[in-house]
Amino acid sequence: MPTMSTCEGTLSTAGDQEICTSCQDRCWKALNPDLRNEKPSTCENEKIQQSAKDRPDTEMNFNSEAVPLAPAHSLWTSLAEGAVQLRIDETCPQTPLTVPQMFEATIERYGHLPALATKRNREWEKITFWQYYQLCRQAAKSFLKLGLQRFHSVGILGSNSLEWFVSAVGAIFAGGISTGIYPTNSPEACHFVAEDSRANVIVVENQKQLEKILQVWDRLPHLKAVVQYNEPLQEKRPGLYSWDEFMELGAGNLENELDNIISSQRPNQCCVLIYTSGTTGKPKGVMLSHDNITWTAQHASRAGDMQPAELRQEVIVSYLPLSHIAAQIYDLWTGIQWGELVYFAQPDALKGSLVGTMKEANPTSHMGVPRVWEKLMEKIKEALGQAGFLKRKIFNWATSTSLESNLSRSGKTEAKPLLHAIADKLILEKVRNSLGFSRCLKYFSGAAPMTSGTLEFFLGLNITLYEAYGMSESTGPHFMSGPKVYKLHSCGRVVPGCKFKIANKDEDENGEVCLWGRNVFMGYLNLEQKTLEALDEDGWLRSGDLGRADEDGFLSITGRIKELIITAGGENVAPVPIEDAVKKELPLLSNVMLIGDKKKFLSMLLTLKCVYDMDTMEPTDDLNLEALEFCHQVGSQATKVSEIIGDKDSKVHEAIQAGIDRVNLKATSNAQRIQKWIILERDFSIAGGELGPTMKLKRPAVLHLYKNVIDSFYPR
Repeated sequence: MPTMSTCEGTLSTAGDQEICTSCQDRCWKALNPDLRNEKPSTCENEKIQQSAKDRPDTEMNFNSEAVPLAPAHSLWTSLAEGAVQLRIDETCPQTPLTVPQMFEATIERYGHLPALATKRNREWEKITFWQYYQLCRQAAKSFLKLGLQRFHSVGILGSNSLEWFVSAVGAIFAGGISTGIYPTNSPEACHFVAEDSRANVIVVENQKQLEKILQVWDRLPHLKAVVQYNEPLQEKRPGLYSWDEFMELGAGNLENELDNIISSQRPNQCCVLIYTSGTTGKPKGVMLSHDNITWTAQHASRAGDMQPAELRQEVIVSYLPLSHIAAQIYDLWTGIQWGELVYFAQPDALKGSLVGTMKEANPTSHMGVPRVWEKLMEKIKEALGQAGFLKRKIFNWATSTSLESNLSRSGKTEAKPLLHAIADKLILEKVRNSLGFSRCLKYFSGAAPMTSGTLEFFLGLNITLYEAYGMSESTGPHFMSGPKVYKLHSCGRVVPGCKFKIANKDEDENGEVCLWGRNVFMGYLNLEQKTLEALDEDGWLRSGDLGRADEDGFLSITGRIKELIITAGGENVAPVPIEDAVKKELPLLSNVMLIGDKKKFLSMLLTLKCVYDMDTMEPTDDLNLEALEFCHQVGSQATKVSEIIGDKDSKVHEAIQAGIDRVNLKATSNAQRIQKWIILERDFSIAGGELGPTMKLKRPAVLHLYKNVIDSFYPR
């Protein structure tokens, strides 16, 4: 529910529910049986809040009864079978729910609506929420048949699919813990997650993923079975099942046993494990409770203006790795909570097929990590580079008009100026339609900071990218932007029901962002000391990120404490703003990384934009069109990275130095100037080890991989 003190909206009927036309939420009258006979003319949120304080056990959800919490004496635990106290206070008093309760409530409201869409034999096949629920129950019974033990995990290793969703929910229904494993993981990385989470069953997509598990199976003492869902089994062996064989196991009469397990589950117990990407060391298993999942799915999504299906069924495309909390909370759990229709992209979505899926699905909302938006921007620029002079001229006029208008309005809801409206209707709307955004109303970005150049490029297309901020440990978003809450270069405001504080502020009001709310995790699995380091003595989650909040409560992230460079002279330097400035000045650069911790001066590693091999997703030696255009503009004939590195192309090197000089002119001190730089032989990639699964820069890995190059900057 909204946390505003009053609401002037009138009640309207959507199906058999009453909705507030102002806050677009279900009203207390419709949600609380004790108030059904009252006939207020407005949605009185002030009354709602007071009633919730007086009766903290009252739930604002349909068909959900309060269940007792498991005994707990602390806000944290590091045990899979442990339980925690919940952060229930006046800001978020709703009765805790389990995942099965949330799904059962969805069946009551949306059971007849389409839930999941999968493309098979070039046709989209859809199933309803009722069918989805029944598949999850059947999978749960199959997991029980295979010997899934309480609080042991089901590992899921593969691309986004109906089977991924059903396995995750089915594992929870059966009393296990759903655990995603990144499809890009090596066999040893898969082994680490499976062993750490005590996986009884691992669900794999295909033979390629199966082979990883076969290499480590004999070192997984808890593993009882492996299920493959997307290709015929190439060989039969004990404990290995096809998806059809697996689902058939659950056809027997285990209904009572399953119902007993479901009814024994408690909201303050673990149901999901999210493994961190390991950018700063070994991955950690983030334990999320039923309440973490169900509370966040309801409240964070509404902060982003995601609509319940009574008002309008949201349509989304699932393509980002579900092992990451951003995709999982957005695609899977919010989809159940609000009755969304989820289309599954093809496994090669990020290799080029995503736009085709988008054009067929026509999503109403879309989320991408910054690197995805950057790649889309590069693709548009590449297409523009091949267009004729007149088309480029018209496109540039339209985007500059849109950008100027959007910057001047800065998130205000006022109507577009006439020139902007004309440019949008004649030019920009066609561009968005070609990307599959013909019905899209909301565009989200998360997992890492977005560069100003990317934000402004999409504003030029009349696409406002709503940034969010959160972490696995906060079950995803803790701050959200949306159509009603937006400020350029910010992550939005704190999700209603959550709290934050900025600790240890400096003179510029920067400090560590600390988080509090029902979304804060239970603890790290088997890592008590790491859990205690993440939570302070009062239970606040230390994010490790530096940020500041303005007078309106909008958060801006300014760096990461562990990434903060402290020069030999003792000056603190946040690398991200400097890196962003360099990339904005030099559009031929793909990745840049500032170096200088404990050094006498700053240096920088640079990579050039290149063409990627669409089969392996490895960077090639060929420059992409944007880099080629830059080279042409500075008088260079280079077409390959190898023709530029090592001072081979003086014109490109002079242009890069000039761009860095422009950045240095804006430096606040000599210590923040870049004194040396080098172009690396290849761009960063996931396969190369420089980027994580969500394409976030792995700084410690880069420091290790390019140690010799970095040492050459600082001769002893």
